[in-house]
Amino acid sequence: MRRPVQALLLALSGLGLLQATLFSDLYLRYVKEGMRPLLVASGVVLLALGAAEGWSCAARLRRAPAAGGSPASPGDTPDHGHDHGHGPPWVAWLLFLPALSLLFWAPPALGAYTASRETPQAVPVTDQDDFDPLPATSPLPLTLGDFTRRVQQDRSRAVQGRTVLMAGFVTPDGSGDGWYLTRLILNCCAADAQSVKVRVHGVAAPKADTWVAVTGTWHPSGTLGTSSAEAGLDARTVERIARPSNGYTDGPPLVTR
Repeated sequence: MRRPVQALLLALSGLGLLQATLFSDLYLRYVKEGMRPLLVASGVVLLALGAAEGWSCAARLRRAPAAGGSPASPGDTPDHGHDHGHGPPWVAWLLFLPALSLLFWAPPALGAYTASRETPQAVPVTDQDDFDPLPATSPLPLTLGDFTRRVQQDRSRAVQGRTVLMAGFVTPDGSGDGWYLTRLILNCCAADAQSVKVRVHGVAAPKADTWVAVTGTWHPSGTLGTSSAEAGLDARTVERIARPSNGYTDGPPLVTR
């Protein structure tokens, strides 16, 4: 790849990272919020390298005529700064696609397509003494993981008869018997995403990937407080909401009622 093209690629990549981190929240589609400082630093470094490479190319062009008294022809002056490889040039140009996509078309966030193909994350086992009494709030805001732990591990059956409130996005169930309220959890980035799901009964599935807040009660299936119990909900209301800022965590519903 020619050095001017290398400089342009570095600059575009740096601008794309800064666009996604400093001037928008697009980076939250792919990584956790804590990665922002590293991405900003990477964008600055790439932009600086691109600028330095461009300055070096411009300096070489200015020196070239002075070296021989007249502009050198392509056959007279060795091109020490260029790549003389014989690989197909179109391969190098493909590197511009990810750089340009950050500037003009950002890939969508992970959603139902990923969740339907991922093995749900195992909910950690909680000691019985670690289950605090549930507040009297109704509906009771819970994360999907907290609801699953209460249903399958809390032998006091504290969620029985309680109206709970949870938020996530819609993942269709191919069997047609209900659908899933879903969250994707990232340890670092989109590549290590894991899902946590609660099956929703009694309400037709909204469009896949729609973010919703659902109120309802535990769907009786299996023995409550044991692993045989289904993490399911008999829905009473389903309300469409905007994708929350904590969309890649199993966070509590950020809705006001």
